[in-house]
Amino acid sequence: MTETILKAVNLTRDFNVGGSLFAKPKTLRAVSNVSLSVQKGETLAIVGESGCGKSTLARMLMRLILPTSGNMIFEGRQIDQAKGRALTELRRDMQFIFQDPFSSLNPRMTVGRLVGEPLETHEPELSAKQRRVKVLELLAQVGLRPEHADRYPHEFSGGQRQRIGIARALASGPKLIIGDEPVSALDVSVQAQVMNLLSDLRDKLGLTLVLIAHDLAVIRHMSDRVAVMYLGAIVEEGPTDVIFADPRHPYTRALLSAIPVAEHGRTRHQIELTGEMPSPIDPPTGCRFHTRCPFAREKCSSDVPGLREASPEPGHRAACHFIEEIAEQAPPPAPQAGTGLTDAARERFALYGDAIAGIEIRPRSENQNPKNRPAKGGTGPNKEI
Repeated sequence: MTETILKAVNLTRDFNVGGSLFAKPKTLRAVSNVSLSVQKGETLAIVGESGCGKSTLARMLMRLILPTSGNMIFEGRQIDQAKGRALTELRRDMQFIFQDPFSSLNPRMTVGRLVGEPLETHEPELSAKQRRVKVLELLAQVGLRPEHADRYPHEFSGGQRQRIGIARALASGPKLIIGDEPVSALDVSVQAQVMNLLSDLRDKLGLTLVLIAHDLAVIRHMSDRVAVMYLGAIVEEGPTDVIFADPRHPYTRALLSAIPVAEHGRTRHQIELTGEMPSPIDPPTGCRFHTRCPFAREKCSSDVPGLREASPEPGHRAACHFIEEIAEQAPPPAPQAGTGLTDAARERFALYGDAIAGIEIRPRSENQNPKNRPAKGGTGPNKEI
């Protein structure tokens, strides 16, 4: 039986916005009653459009912010109640990769100090020489050279800075890493290299990953399971291959249909959602998606749908009243890579094509067991991006 390493139960996070001397602040519910679990050794992707609450959820899971209500459990330990030494131990086992690699690095510290700082906290018994050796080993793991340890963040490219952030996250020997859109701030020409690096490290070190993303190519390439968020709530979850091949929630179908087609002059049907995403300050009653849903009925505006089994595949659930009706319609067709593109564009569209067509950039095990993934080749230690 697969071991659950991280579990969230009914997480809710409210923020007060506005307000003045004569007016009460309004409540913005960024995350609403979210429950999920992450199995040891797997990669879970949390996806959705901007403003859906996925980054807030990631920061709660990491305990960078506390939930308004709900519980978070890591290996049997209550994350939201941890203090003092217990919190320090959690920080050792759980690490975070930030979206912007430059703003997350102290510009006044060398790379060696940045990567070595977690060692000072979690392994204080190490001497300066031993710490230096370990820093150089960490830099080599992420494809950086020894001389990079004496440079400052502004001397590196965006991809190299993100590698530094990954090395710093690995310094404490974590069991779980949460990445908040770890490649979205990078050029498209280096995103695939950083994704392959994360895959290699996951398999080599036995890491568990939670990735926040809105890029479907990243999701398909990296994840074992996907949770789709809309307006603070999870609307569909399941194995990655099942979600991409047979989406059962209208919002998931719309996301997949929006993946661009690489071939010039070729078009395909895209599900157009009317209207803007409702405000989390004043969300719609009933199903939160009913104001934009092409399948909406009167029932949707009054009854809140819960997550229920969406297909015979284990773990595939969706929050929709009309799953059976949606299942009768064909899923969005897969885009195909085109010709006549620049190398960077061809690489990017190849990722998109692989994401929907199910063609892996690197081989994966047939049973999708994270513990049985085949070995993968990574970016060499002297390869700079």
